[in-house]
Amino acid sequence: MAWVVLVVSGVLEAVWAVALGRSEGFSRLVPSLVFAGGLALSMAGLAYAMRTLPVGTSYAVWVGIGAALTVAHGMATGEEAVSLVKVLLILGLIGCVVGLKLAH
Repeated sequence: MAWVVLVVSGVLEAVWAVALGRSEGFSRLVPSLVFAGGLALSMAGLAYAMRTLPVGTSYAVWVGIGAALTVAHGMATGEEAVSLVKVLLILGLIGCVVGLKLAH
């Protein structure tokens, strides 16, 4: 169960990161509220997962999922340039996250 919660928390990390960018310095209400809710749920899930999973592994997986999804979202929406190198590096990051799960 801890792994499922950790993956969902990683997804929520991407949600709050994107919302933070769209909040324009917390001057827009809805993105600011999404940021706050996403951050709270993401941190709570990470804390829950760390009760049974090692801290280093949990944090690396959480950050890896959040970073990969945030960059992928930026590429999908055109806010970030797409390149073969970026795509390959993101796939490598995802591979490392999967590897940490398999090595656990």
